Amino acid sequence: MTDKSFADHKNEGHIWITLATGEYYPDILVDACELYKPVLVMFGQLLKTSESSIRLFMQIAEVPDGWMRVQLARVFRKYVSPRLPVEMLRRKTKAKEICEQFGSRFRPIHQVQAAYATRPIPDEALCALLWEYRSRGKEGYDLTERFFSLFRETLPGLTITGPERAGRDIRLTSVFKGYPTPNRPVDFVIYDDDRTVLAIGLARYDSDRGGAQEDDRTGGYRDCANEILSYAQQHRLNAKVIFVNDGPGLLLGSMWDDYAALESSWPGKILVLTLRMVPERLTLDWLLS
Repeated sequence: MTDKSFADHKNEGHIWITLATGEYYPDILVDACELYKPVLVMFGQLLKTSESSIRLFMQIAEVPDGWMRVQLARVFRKYVSPRLPVEMLRRKTKAKEICEQFGSRFRPIHQVQAAYATRPIPDEALCALLWEYRSRGKEGYDLTERFFSLFRETLPGLTITGPERAGRDIRLTSVFKGYPTPNRPVDFVIYDDDRTVLAIGLARYDSDRGGAQEDDRTGGYRDCANEILSYAQQHRLNAKVIFVNDGPGLLLGSMWDDYAALESSWPGKILVLTLRMVPERLTLDWLLS
């Protein structure tokens, strides 16, 4: 493996990151309006038959189609309860509890109806907002898929497992017998021909991280690495930890320095990579050392 660390690449960091392909505005509007017009129409129909905002939410929770229910919850959030996260609103089994706890702060139904009536169908502005949810996470899926492909080209004699795009994360209890945190999720595991674990990995695309989010991300990574490597040390395993991170967020704030410090916290045991660093830094020598 090259002697250059992640920290040594900082001065030319812009050369080593990969930018995800994006979509231009207003080019997206035709597809966005076509996709979300039925959602807005259905929201309007439910709005007409609801005597209160609580009733509106309960009707949305009863929609059988999962995709439609989530989109309606997002529209509800914009019109009725912008303080509540979609992850809470989309939970069908918690609908009654949500109404009991937060229903008194829902926007009154007559105000919602009046606001809805002022907007065209399809509402281009709202369709564009909903479209942003559609592409959320795509950069991360693309990163993982490209890393798996690059890894197999670079180290064809090894095996890498894990979800290459969307899919359930690997739980470390399925990798290490008696692992202390059974539900610890990871994105990939690298094995040799004897099915010996060589490395555990996480992959994330950092688009615009900064501030508290930046601290949470690197702090969480540090805890994860300490847990895995302490377990490996205790059980005399040679497993290492790899963090595949890419994107312009690495150039913001102290992100690059934080990842560099993470890599140096366990010398020779942690590797932080962008996709462009894989051929140079992720080597068989390092994995077996």
